[in-house]
Amino acid sequence: MFMRADYSIFMKTQQDLPILLGLRLKHLRIQRHWTQEELAERIGISSKYLSSIERGKENPGLSTIARIAEGLQIEPIEMFDFAHEGKSRVELQEIIQKLMKNADDDKLKIATRFFSALCG
Repeated sequence: MFMRADYSIFMKTQQDLPILLGLRLKHLRIQRHWTQEELAERIGISSKYLSSIERGKENPGLSTIARIAEGLQIEPIEMFDFAHEGKSRVELQEIIQKLMKNADDDKLKIATRFFSALCG
């Protein structure tokens, strides 16, 4: 049985969406054993731009999202399934780190108490 994550508690603003989208895109690309260069070539964008999307630094438009989905052979809505399972330890740490970077003081305090209770 897989546990499904709910990242909504960390999403204070829409600024978090590009980070989650980037992490999801990276996960889907890695599942296929593709490099950024391979996916970028398939969809007709630069690997530098794809890298920026995966890092949450760029917010792609709908046409780019559609091209990425087509290149990955998925429906565009699947790119927004942020509750996907099967994460490696490194991926989970990366998700936590990126989400906490944008958390306000109150959310950081809650997360600290949560992780202390869970891991301490």
